[in-house]
This record gives sequence, structure tokens and C-alpha cells, in this order.
Amino acid sequence: MPLYMDIHDLHGSTSEDISKAHVLDLEAQRKYGVDYRKYWFNESCGKTFCLVEAPNPEAASRVHREAHGHVAERIIEVQPELAEGFLGGGEVNAAGAVLIPGGSAGARDPGIRTILFTDIVDSTALTQSMGDEAAMLFLNVHDTIVRDALAALGGREVKHTGDGIMASFVSAAAAVKCASRVQGDLTKHGQGDQCACPIKVRIGLAAGEPVDHHEDLFGSTVQLAARLCSHAQPEQILVSNVVAELCVGKPIPFQELGEVTLKGFDRPIRVHAVDWTREAIAR
Repeated sequence: MPLYMDIHDLHGSTSEDISKAHVLDLEAQRKYGVDYRKYWFNESCGKTFCLVEAPNPEAASRVHREAHGHVAERIIEVQPELAEGFLGGGEVNAAGAVLIPGGSAGARDPGIRTILFTDIVDSTALTQSMGDEAAMLFLNVHDTIVRDALAALGGREVKHTGDGIMASFVSAAAAVKCASRVQGDLTKHGQGDQCACPIKVRIGLAAGEPVDHHEDLFGSTVQLAARLCSHAQPEQILVSNVVAELCVGKPIPFQELGEVTLKGFDRPIRVHAVDWTREAIAR
């Protein structure tokens, strides 16, 4: 059966309220052929994400409607190739809430993660042409701009990849805004009087539940973000369909590119590009 993620705006609800609602879902779901697998609850922004296996979105909505009346504002289908990015990784407590990996007992995870990768275009060729010392100064500019954007928008640097940075966000919108800020600030730097060689980067983002291990992140969500980054053109930001769906209602301009074939994924992936020039101006 298809896998879906539904999104609720439940301001004023507590973790206990959501736990009770999930139990009611489990009691009502069988007759509709639905399986609510687990949920994430971000109390600070009043959002709940439920992962559900269902024959169709309406069947999933019927369960919520009958069980407690809190019908989701949006339901996103999760592509089969990315299902493990939501099913694997985080453990759940007895109530079905996803727990923070390595956190204290019962510490609930506030949401799924959006993974961001940057990649400096032609970094090897630049090192060969500029020399190691000049290339390091070049890399330092990239690192400073990316880290400043992460600090401003709540991102966590996971690791440096040598010619880019991998980061994680709880908020998909913040991740896209961070990527837009990076591209905008790199463009401004390239227009400066003292810049002999503009820095161009590719950026890719994907959302799901990555596997957390020894302060690093793994799994299909991470792989997809990396593949999107590799597929992007210089100065382009590519995001998965789930990222774009999570940003519905936010003033972020996307251009749907359709389905794209990416290495390591059996089926084409729906991809969107961010019009970061407009987004960077609006920030």
C-alpha cells in the first residue's frame, strides 16, 4: 500500500493530547485498511506529522475524522524509494511518538529532518589552477557564508565534505531559506571589488527521517539530498517533492521540474528548483 505523511496544525495541543489521539487512530484504523505507523510532534510550533500506510488519502482522513476529528491540513505521498527514509531511524515509544536518538528516555523528536548539501563547483580544478593556499582561502569564504546562514536559520552542521557542507534542519522552510541565503550571499561576494574568482555552489535538499549514528546522519534521505546536490546546475537549489510540500503556505517560490532520474534510485524522483533570487530578496 502507498505510504503517506499527513500534517496537522494543532496549536495549543500537548504531547499527551497527541498521544491520546494516536491511540484513538489505532482503535479506528482497522476497518479502513489503514496503519498509522508513528508520529512526530513539534509542540513549539503546534505541528504534528503522522506516517500512515493507507489505500488512499481519503481512507487515512476517515480514520482521523472518526477517531478524534483532527483531520490533516495536508497529506503527502511518500515515494516508494524513500519509504525507508521515514520508516527507519528513530525508535518510537509505546504511544507511537518518535524519540530523539540518543536522548533521554521519552524525549520526543519534534519533527522530521530536512538535509542540505552544498558543493563547490569545479573545486578540484580550482585547487589545481589557484594552488592549495589560495584554494583554502576560497573554501574559507564558502564555509563562513554557509555557517553564518546555518546559525541564522537554525541549521545544524553535520559535517564538512571537503568541498561542501552537510547540514540538518527541523524546519523545511528554514532549510530552503538557508540555501537561498547562501546563494545570495555568495553572489554578493562574487560582485565585490576584491573578488578575483566568484564562488559557485550547487545545493540539494531532501526531507525524511535519517538514521542518526555517532553524530552523523545516514539513510535514503541523506542519499537523495546528496544526489540532488550533484544533479543541480551551478548556482541552483534542487529540492525533493516532500520538501516543497512541507513549505506550502510559505512565501517560497518553487519551479516544478517534473521527474528526474538519479543514480541509486530505481524510479524517477519528483524535483523542484527554488527561485532563490526572489526568495533571497524577500528574506
